[in-house]
Amino acid sequence: MQRKLKEGQGLPADVLRAVNDDQRIAVLRDLQLADATSDVDFDRLTTLAASVMEAPIAFVSLIDSDRQWFKSCLGIGGEELPISVSFCAHTIAAGDKVFVVPDAAADPRFADNPLVTGSLNVRFYAGAPIIVSGEPIGTLSVIDTRPRPTPDEGRIDQLHSLAALAASLFKIKEDNRAGLAARVALAREEKRRVVAVEAASLASWAWDLRTDTIECDTLFPELLDLPPTTRLSARRIFRAIDRRDVKKAEADFRAALATDEEYIGEYRVAGVHPTRWLAARGRVIEHDEEGNPLLVFGVNFDISERKAAEERQRLLLRELNHRVKNTLATVQALATQSVRHAQEPAEFLVAFTARLRALGLAHGLLSDHEWRGIALCELIKLEVLPFDDAENPRIRVNGEHLLLSPDQALGLGLILHELGGNALQHGSLSSPDGIVDLSWRVDGNRRARRLVLTWVESGGPRVVPPHRHGFGSILIRRSLSKILASEVNHEYLPEGVRAEISMPLVDFPN
Repeated sequence: MQRKLKEGQGLPADVLRAVNDDQRIAVLRDLQLADATSDVDFDRLTTLAASVMEAPIAFVSLIDSDRQWFKSCLGIGGEELPISVSFCAHTIAAGDKVFVVPDAAADPRFADNPLVTGSLNVRFYAGAPIIVSGEPIGTLSVIDTRPRPTPDEGRIDQLHSLAALAASLFKIKEDNRAGLAARVALAREEKRRVVAVEAASLASWAWDLRTDTIECDTLFPELLDLPPTTRLSARRIFRAIDRRDVKKAEADFRAALATDEEYIGEYRVAGVHPTRWLAARGRVIEHDEEGNPLLVFGVNFDISERKAAEERQRLLLRELNHRVKNTLATVQALATQSVRHAQEPAEFLVAFTARLRALGLAHGLLSDHEWRGIALCELIKLEVLPFDDAENPRIRVNGEHLLLSPDQALGLGLILHELGGNALQHGSLSSPDGIVDLSWRVDGNRRARRLVLTWVESGGPRVVPPHRHGFGSILIRRSLSKILASEVNHEYLPEGVRAEISMPLVDFPN
């Protein structure tokens, strides 16, 4: 307040109080008119005021706490004056009356005012307050450079009416400005919503329950595999839903309407391959006087990837359950047969531990690949190459890249482990000059491909066929018994053990 009073030196105390009234200043600032450009509508008012009052100078001014500035001027230049020399400040203090100074030079309040003693040479002044929201924010004023008597009552009323018109004009323009700002903000918010919806791939819609029609964006029919449109009937939407889901989708929607709860649904789109799943969310936003729902807003979005992931997880769990049962059965068979064919407990422990390790390696590889296709070369690296010497390799591997099913990988892993272990203990790998050739090829056509894998030992001690087949030999012949059309030929030739394994190949997606 001290700053305001200092800036207003030269004005009487009552005028200063009126000018610096907080409520008046708040109304003025709320109009957001400071330093606004001139306006042709206000120019017409000043011209009319000059004509009515027969004055050479007229203006619409706004009175702030420290200055008077002009919204429209006729007959003078300049944009503002300091509040300390303002005639209009006295008009603000006069309330809702027209303030008149017949001869400023003869009036003690203004005789020394620079506007009177200076080049402008103001003598006559008449100003009517412009009152907005109950507060005088400015004036519509006329001045003359010669003294004049007080205008008659008719002209005073006309000036007062023109000031009231100026107040209405300010209010209308402020409402228009606020409305425009609101429309700009609404448009900006709508753009933001559109960007957010598009970024999230959300299709939005509004369902009028009175007409059963849906106003929507262009993404909604696209998700439903319908032609481009922004207006759909309810019947057409339900026809676009897969027949396996349509009854539940419609029942869930009607139930949500009946209970006035949020609608949450998931359904497949009819006739789309691969399957497209959509999620839907909706809420009633308008009711009639009796509380019945009238309008529902909602969104749809594609959840096909989530559904596919859930299905893969279900299949994986089902496969895992199946594998656990098979693994337990395999472990039981390994233990039983290892005990039956072992001469000593220590022999059983060594054989059983090694076979469990081979089974565990194959299971680990399958788990890493989520029980899908396993590369044959990876399986060989785990099950066979540990029997080789890295500094002096004696197992020669040759073959193209192939994928095996989980059952094939488990069975073949056990076979390769047994062949490698036997070769290291009794076969070619037990001799410094012995080698193993491990190779494979693909026979048949694209629809009936078969893997043919051969294990050929050479350079080792002379082979004598065993009088009794141990469990290892049995394991080699029977490990692929679950694979239909598989064959295992295991021979003890004098020059070395030879095994040929044949099985059908499964096609895997890329």
